[in-house]
Amino acid sequence: MYTFSQLLARNAVLGLLFCLLICACSLFFLNKHLQQQQIKHQQILTDLVPRMLPRAEIKELTQILRASFDYRLLTLSNADGESLYHYTKPGKTFSLPLLTTGSREFFLEQQELKINFQLASDKSLLFTGKILLAILLATSAVILIAGLLSTRRYKKFFASVSKQIKLDMSLLDPQSRGQSREDIFQIPALKQGIAEIKELIEAQVAASTALEKEAYTDPLTKLNNRSRFIQYFESQLSQEGGENFGVLLISRCSELQTVNQIHGYHEGDNYIARVAKIIAASLSNYPGAELFRLNSSDFASILPNVVLKEAERFAQELTDKFSSYQQSSDLDSVAYTGLVYFDQSKPLGELLALADTGISLAQTQGVNAWFAQKDTDILKNASANYGNQNWRQEIDSVLENQRLSLYVQPIQPSSTNKVYGEILARFLNANNEMLPTASFIAMAEKLDKIVAVDRLIVETAIGEISSKNLTEQSFGLNISSRSINDEHFLIWLERRLLREPAITSRLIFEISEYGLQQNIQSSKRFIDMAHRVGSRITVEKFGVGLTSFKFFRDLKPDFIKMDSTYTRDIDEDKNNQYFLRLMVDLAHRLSISVLAESVENQEEKHALQKLFIDGYQGFYIGKPDKL
Repeated sequence: MYTFSQLLARNAVLGLLFCLLICACSLFFLNKHLQQQQIKHQQILTDLVPRMLPRAEIKELTQILRASFDYRLLTLSNADGESLYHYTKPGKTFSLPLLTTGSREFFLEQQELKINFQLASDKSLLFTGKILLAILLATSAVILIAGLLSTRRYKKFFASVSKQIKLDMSLLDPQSRGQSREDIFQIPALKQGIAEIKELIEAQVAASTALEKEAYTDPLTKLNNRSRFIQYFESQLSQEGGENFGVLLISRCSELQTVNQIHGYHEGDNYIARVAKIIAASLSNYPGAELFRLNSSDFASILPNVVLKEAERFAQELTDKFSSYQQSSDLDSVAYTGLVYFDQSKPLGELLALADTGISLAQTQGVNAWFAQKDTDILKNASANYGNQNWRQEIDSVLENQRLSLYVQPIQPSSTNKVYGEILARFLNANNEMLPTASFIAMAEKLDKIVAVDRLIVETAIGEISSKNLTEQSFGLNISSRSINDEHFLIWLERRLLREPAITSRLIFEISEYGLQQNIQSSKRFIDMAHRVGSRITVEKFGVGLTSFKFFRDLKPDFIKMDSTYTRDIDEDKNNQYFLRLMVDLAHRLSISVLAESVENQEEKHALQKLFIDGYQGFYIGKPDKL
């Protein structure tokens, strides 16, 4: 049995080790954070100083820098080492041991200027010191309390055991050895110890079960995820013995990307949850049926011991329910389904590929359609392009008959800034039903039809604007990266724009940041051509890549549209607020307007207004209307 002094000493050693570990980790991460801040600030100075020096003197530059940032040290000197400016923060500074963060020095060759700086870190260091002191005090209090409680618990336990042993010494009588010893387990202290061990084991089992369930559960729909699907298929349906057969159905939510972009991510989550409920309700009539969410847009349904004909009736029931949901919502389609029969002889990868082909075929046949892939040899012979051929015919039909419908989603300006409305294209099949937009664009890219699709969109948009006399409004048109790298498309577009000068000046071409990075020379040629004829350029999905500001300064776009990952929940995300504030400041210095997409509520818009964003687009601002 430990004495109080022994327990106190043991806990003190453990507490000291804990404190030292926390302190070392805190200082390490603080030091790393301060170094990263220095590196980021050097990059800011590298971009900022060359732009300001031609217009400002050294004195004015240093005043701006000191007003914008908190320095401990700031020194500017010329190439010969002659000091032009020197500043050291007055007063004592707070410091912590083991920190290696010092000043950083770099040289700007074009300006022949050497800059040596060190950002003030007093607040961070003082805050960290207070936290470490609080941890030390809290640990000391815990050590003392733990020692007292442990001593009392040990004394009480051993006193109880000693008392019970004295009362039951008869169990140790040699004359009673032939009797049962089960009575010894009735000792209260032993019963209490066994009960505590049992509770501990049950708690561990419950915690493990909860963690396993969380790892295999989709957080939005509460369905089993892809990992559980693979585990289920391998363990339940591929085991030896028994008649393991059935039908696998993959249902793809074709409008998820469009809903997220136009209506907002909250509506996208509602859309996915509603589809999950529709499929789950339909599966309830089939014993042993299972439903899984494979990824953001795909659901897998397993109908065990069901023939393909029965599964086709189920798929038609899904189509009817999807169509009913579509009529009550603002959607062009809901989901498409591919079916494939399975047994023990078919591997999972082959089944998923066949089901995916079935989805591609279903998307060309009608809204919310399904297709049963019965040709099991499709992946082994020339018919593997069957789904591609269907899409090729559908895209050619759209291009030949110009079955295109245009919608406009407004971008609301802040104050007196002038922005525009973005044109969104919707494609129709022979029955004038909406084809899934994301799938259409993806297949057009894959089948090398996207340039022709972009030409159709531009031609249709110019014709609609002209026929409806909308020359007083400005419109944005999305252009693919493939088109801006196509020499023939650029020649055609320039000639087409020159024939419509009144409309050309009202067009803003939107290109993704990633698309611009594919070929900088071609991107610059396209942007120069657009500016030459009077149009403007927006770089959309800005912030996803690692493009330098020198790149944008050379290309000179008119707008940048921040990616939704930065604008979503901006009212709560301090890191994104800091990033956007920096982007807006630097963009405005380059005379570039900054737009925000996926604005879903008033709180987000209010937060963006404080950051001086020039325009807002999203479900909260306005839904797309027909052009």
